[in-house]
Amino acid sequence: MSDTVFPMIGTKSASTTRIVPVILSGGSGSRLWPVSRASYPKQLWSLVGEKTMLQETALRGVGENFDAPIVVCNNEHRFLIAEQLREAGIENARIILEPVGRNSAPAIAAAALLAAETDPDAVLWIMAADAVITRPDTLEHLLPVAATAAQRGRIVVFGMHPTRPETGYGYIEAGKPLSKLPEASEVACFIEKPDAATASELIASGKYMWNSGMFVFSARTLLKEMETYAPAVLGPVRQAVEQRTSDLMFQRLDAASFRAAPDISFDYAVMEHTDQAAVIAGDFGWTDIGSWDALWDITKKDDGGNVSQGNVFLESVAGSYVRSDEILTAVVGVENVVVVATRDAVLVTQQSRAQDVKKMVTRLQAAGRREAESHNRCYRPWGFYESLIQDARFQVKRIVVTPGEKLSLQKHYHRAEHWIVVSGVALVTRNAEQITVHENESIYLPQECTHRLENPGKIPLVLIEIQTGSYLGEDDIIRIEDTYNRN
Repeated sequence: MSDTVFPMIGTKSASTTRIVPVILSGGSGSRLWPVSRASYPKQLWSLVGEKTMLQETALRGVGENFDAPIVVCNNEHRFLIAEQLREAGIENARIILEPVGRNSAPAIAAAALLAAETDPDAVLWIMAADAVITRPDTLEHLLPVAATAAQRGRIVVFGMHPTRPETGYGYIEAGKPLSKLPEASEVACFIEKPDAATASELIASGKYMWNSGMFVFSARTLLKEMETYAPAVLGPVRQAVEQRTSDLMFQRLDAASFRAAPDISFDYAVMEHTDQAAVIAGDFGWTDIGSWDALWDITKKDDGGNVSQGNVFLESVAGSYVRSDEILTAVVGVENVVVVATRDAVLVTQQSRAQDVKKMVTRLQAAGRREAESHNRCYRPWGFYESLIQDARFQVKRIVVTPGEKLSLQKHYHRAEHWIVVSGVALVTRNAEQITVHENESIYLPQECTHRLENPGKIPLVLIEIQTGSYLGEDDIIRIEDTYNRN
């Protein structure tokens, strides 16, 4: 293998080595509840800056030294991710759909197998979709070093210089430097997420780095090491990739095969066993924003040490994070707290207990609360809807349909619907009829009629839907035909 370090990212010099960015977007980010939920997790939000975390991650891998990205995500987020990539100007992504969540090792194996189909020696750069990097220039300098080590058969992990005892991250101890590549070292040991006392000891020793979860390796090396150390992962995933189907712009892994893979992280499956592990230390401002206190830590603060976003008023507040996505949120006379208000849920916690938000989400799930996993606004490939009012036998929704899109052809056994167009033009199928409904006009859809809503115009179609009936659940939708291949 070549020992030549290829030019820095963004330069115009020619290079024979190109990197395939691989973005893992399978997490739910429950410690950032109530903003991040399974239906719309943190990587799809603009938590830092104007772009979403997914978009920021994808744009790191754009340029002449990069091939088209591979994104691994779950089925429910596929259209959201495709749309966010399109908005960021990334049109050629290969999106792999996991039928079930199986942690990072199976996801990485699937990406490596897909890349190896066209180039077994492809260099892959694994990134989580929900991490922030505040000093990308440093990373740009280190990435070519990692690619060179990968060409030599190493599996490289980026280690971040720690700034505080952190119980939410794994730690790495570096060994001796690699021959002819002193910026990289062998890995002496990995330590999984420690308790607070152990984390303080690791920081005090000065020998440990945070495990950023970013890896660089060749597809050939990764598959060889997985064959040796994680065959129970590689076998089912290989079969899932070989038996995949194409669904619109997505690669849908075979469900039965993928389910047979164990639920295991890449660190446990490979990195803690392989003798090819290497680490490159850097200070590139990495954080995975795993909790509200971590987000407070990296966000610009006012003179009182507060971060406030949205419809927020503070009085005698210090060292706090306060966010409101809609309703007026007034906070008085507290310190070091987190207050987050959404349309349907409010979180209040001490910053020191921010990691425990995940425990609350678990309790809400056990209680069967919809708010644990779903937002009031539900996104669909054609747009979104949100509930405004609901009672025993009626519900009022706002529906927004993107220009050129349409809902499935469907019917309901238990409810009738009345649509009132607020703006735009609707093309409505009602049994054998096709009816154009303009602004300030309405149409009635009786129970069990076959119907469809389309937006033939050039502006978003906004309408108010009034449902009436004995049952108003979303599972009372019988899809007859669907543009987006949903079951």
